[in-house]
Amino acid sequence: MTIEIANESGVAVPEETIVSVARFALDKMSVSQLAELSIVLVDLDVMADLHERWMDLPGPTDVMSFPMDEYDSARRPDSAGSGPALLGDIVLCPAFARDQAKKAGHSTLDELHLLTVHGVLHLLGYDHAEPEEEREMFGLQNRILAQYREARDEDERAKTQRSMDDKVLGAVGLDDEPGSGPAPAN
Repeated sequence: MTIEIANESGVAVPEETIVSVARFALDKMSVSQLAELSIVLVDLDVMADLHERWMDLPGPTDVMSFPMDEYDSARRPDSAGSGPALLGDIVLCPAFARDQAKKAGHSTLDELHLLTVHGVLHLLGYDHAEPEEEREMFGLQNRILAQYREARDEDERAKTQRSMDDKVLGAVGLDDEPGSGPAPAN
């Protein structure tokens, strides 16, 4: 799976985590490993221009999705003639997300993760125009985010454990075997 990210927002953002949550969401949605996705982070002025041009709404917004191809979930990477599925573009506005995160009571990075998953779901055909669609999309979005956080936390626990194990093993020495050290003094 190819995920390209370009930060044109002027805001320092840990891009690898945005790519990570996008990849996680695409994997959870069983999207082909041949899929291609582009994520662009922009400033408020660029987002306001896109929002007005494409949605005919004034001012900036948090996320916009621009599907490229009609995604066909039945297409398999091993089927004849299948090529990369160009999912499209997700455009995020970190400055807008920062303000939204403050109101929601969580970090800007958590908000960007939420918006990334939201954008992925839009590219896959989900919408929230009707109450039933909103329940489905937001429920799925929340489940994916919870699973992502759980996987991320478990990965951090494993890294911490490996680090602690390395410290213990470093104190003993990797080449040391029980009983191979100097004989105890009498």
